[in-house]
Amino acid sequence: MSALFRISLIAGGWAPWGGRSRAVQSKGDEGYVNALKQNKRGYILVGILLSTFMAAIEGTVVGPAGPAIISSFGSVSLMSWIFTAFLLTMAVTTPIFGKVSDLYGRKPVFLYGSLIFLAGSLLCGLSQSMTQLIIFRAIQGIGAGAVIPVTFTIIGDIYNLEERGKVQGMISSVWGISSLIGPLIGGYFVDFLSWHWIFVFHMPFGVVSIWLILRYFREERTTRQVSIDYTGAALFAVGMTALLFALAVGGGEGYSWTSPMMLGLIGGSVVLLIAFLIVESRVKEPMLPLNLFKIRDISVSTLANILVSALIIGLTTYLPLWIQGVRGGNATLSGLSLAPMSIGWLIGSVIGGRLIVKTGSRKTALIGVVFLIIGAVGLAFMHKETALALLLTFTFIYGLGFGYISTLFQIIAQSSVGYQVRGASTALNSFIRTFGQTVGVAVFGLWVNAGIANRLAAEPDAVGITSDDINKLLSPHGTAELPEGAGGLLSGILEGSLNSLFIGMAVMAVVCMLIVAAFRNAPPQPEDETDGEASPGN
Repeated sequence: MSALFRISLIAGGWAPWGGRSRAVQSKGDEGYVNALKQNKRGYILVGILLSTFMAAIEGTVVGPAGPAIISSFGSVSLMSWIFTAFLLTMAVTTPIFGKVSDLYGRKPVFLYGSLIFLAGSLLCGLSQSMTQLIIFRAIQGIGAGAVIPVTFTIIGDIYNLEERGKVQGMISSVWGISSLIGPLIGGYFVDFLSWHWIFVFHMPFGVVSIWLILRYFREERTTRQVSIDYTGAALFAVGMTALLFALAVGGGEGYSWTSPMMLGLIGGSVVLLIAFLIVESRVKEPMLPLNLFKIRDISVSTLANILVSALIIGLTTYLPLWIQGVRGGNATLSGLSLAPMSIGWLIGSVIGGRLIVKTGSRKTALIGVVFLIIGAVGLAFMHKETALALLLTFTFIYGLGFGYISTLFQIIAQSSVGYQVRGASTALNSFIRTFGQTVGVAVFGLWVNAGIANRLAAEPDAVGITSDDINKLLSPHGTAELPEGAGGLLSGILEGSLNSLFIGMAVMAVVCMLIVAAFRNAPPQPEDETDGEASPGN
């Protein structure tokens, strides 16, 4: 089973990225914010919101174009790589560009990342084969790896803690709107123009955002000597690419988990990542400052973020499967079933962003996780005859929890460190989110597939029926190809497998509550270990 990853993007001047070179350094958070207040922060925010809209729309319009792309190029077996290529390059480059933004400034990373993303978008729109499209999507992913962390880093730089919650709510609003209208726009282009347009129609938003950041964003910085961690970056890039590739394709056709290729990829990635951690503990300017994990809120949020991200991908991947395969709904209904989650996410992010200043990290997180538990337990008790309104209510509550907790994680990444490592901190948060989703897809896929196989083997009436027949059950006209009585049998088997998954997700939500209880009972603020020379002005 494959998953469609919803991924965000955005982008930043020039610096000589070579060996031992000169970089720039902030004069302090407080002076920096005050300077930018005189520098028209509103225009900068508009640029960020436009870039966010460009990214969010890109993540939601591609799905409806899948059948049209296959019709043009064939190669249905390569379809999942349109998403996997983007995911891999984005995940691997996110921490690297996060550190680069700390060394050379946010603006260069934003501008160059945006240009790379726009170039990738244009090439995707002009692609003439599936291979070209996959390669160009990988280029888009590199741009996304630059712009995702630096966007949130800029917000952390130019707004203080009290303001960040409101701004995060605005960004969540953009995501909520995009998730609702994106599939409609994508379907329109496919039906009335061409699928090629879905990759280029948003480019004007990116161009305007680049101009706004180029024109209005000024970084007050002094010069210092830095040493580039090439060894750490190389070890991380190769090791994480191998690991994420294994998680993305493992268990699929031709990629058994016990095959020599998969065992070699996983074993090699473990060795390389261990070597990466050793290097990071010794170099002067580590790509990933390990002392970030000495900060209590960051270490707790990292663990919790893995579980929350897995829950997000689990819900968005398998709830539509339940709607179509168990309830017998169509693709439109399965897509709309996630709309309450988007609305709840928006509301939760706005409220949670403001609550963190008043109640602190722990109470805000606990409120969010309580919503997650209510939504997860509600879906765990769901059955085929459960009223659709009740199902959508639990999905909405799930969204409230996601909004609360995800906004908290982002604000912690922005506010628990000083300027010098804020880029690395926000990049770590973005990477962990992607990593958690990738692990979640792999583990949940194994879980559901094993459940289907075991239930088929234990069902006396399932002779001659295989797990491949599930695909026919999900096809609009595929049920007619199934043997008589097989449709109801397969629906029941799928219901049991998904129900066991939803129970597991409820357990994960409870575990998440135990983890977030370790947060400090205070709003996040910089700690001495990571501040360096940056003063904690907010």
